[in-house]
Amino acid sequence: MQKKPEPVEPLPIMEAVVRLRKPRKERAQTSCSMQVTRASDYAVRVMIHLAAQPENERSTLGLLSRATAVPESFLSKVLQSLGRAGLVSSRRGQSGGFKILDAGRQASMAAVIEVIDGRFRLNRCMAPGASCERKANCPAHRVWVETEVAMLGVLRSHRIVDLAARGRPAHAAFITLNEAQGCV
Repeated sequence: MQKKPEPVEPLPIMEAVVRLRKPRKERAQTSCSMQVTRASDYAVRVMIHLAAQPENERSTLGLLSRATAVPESFLSKVLQSLGRAGLVSSRRGQSGGFKILDAGRQASMAAVIEVIDGRFRLNRCMAPGASCERKANCPAHRVWVETEVAMLGVLRSHRIVDLAARGRPAHAAFITLNEAQGCV
């Protein structure tokens, strides 16, 4: 006769979370709590790369993937979002690929990030309306507001075209379609 397993008492939620977390020292070295998402980072990378290309130059997904060190499958999704937002265009076929549009060249880093991740909020209390019952009386709220305004100000002050004009990166992965095809 098979013995029934004894019921296991669930761990209190905080104890379960503590057991799942990495040790503090290890977490500090491998992650950040305030950071741009990987998708937004990739979007900014590909936009700068496209803006550095000659006008009307198209780049294939594979070329963009190699030039920006972004996996093709991930980059494809990022480019779809950028295309829906009217920042890049795509064309299929042998002379196809992706190219940046004027709106993309003039876009700020903040605009590109918002296409990918939506409106940036440093803290939930920054959302309009009654997002936090403590908002009116919280001594930290003003600091959150100042921090978000400053950060968005910096991101809005840097346009993709200006970042691309600062020069091509020194690494060899930054190549144009013509260079990849040996047409230079």
